Amino acid sequence: DTFGPIGPYLVTKDEIPNPQNLKMWLYVNDQQMQKGSTSTMVYNVNFLVSYLSQFMSLQPGDIISTGTPPGVGMARKPSVYLKPNDKIRLGIEGLGEQNQKVI
Repeated sequence: DTFGPIGPYLVTKDEIPNPQNLKMWLYVNDQQMQKGSTSTMVYNVNFLVSYLSQFMSLQPGDIISTGTPPGVGMARKPSVYLKPNDKIRLGIEGLGEQNQKVI
């Protein structure tokens, strides 16, 4: 409820011609924890936009959250959770990277 970083990148459709084939990654303290691709999404981007448009008006700049790639910490054995001072780096191919520090 208190954390949902996005950006700083906003791109137009012509900049990402195929949103269904982008590599995604996440590192915690320089250790790769998640690796995936938009090609493995349960629902593709076109379907999500079409489906959601049946129930609400989508406007430029709206954000549709789609989930996470494989490797979530709670599913690991043993589970891995973020802790204060952890440094997180994540990215999506063609969009860029962002960095956060857990406080």
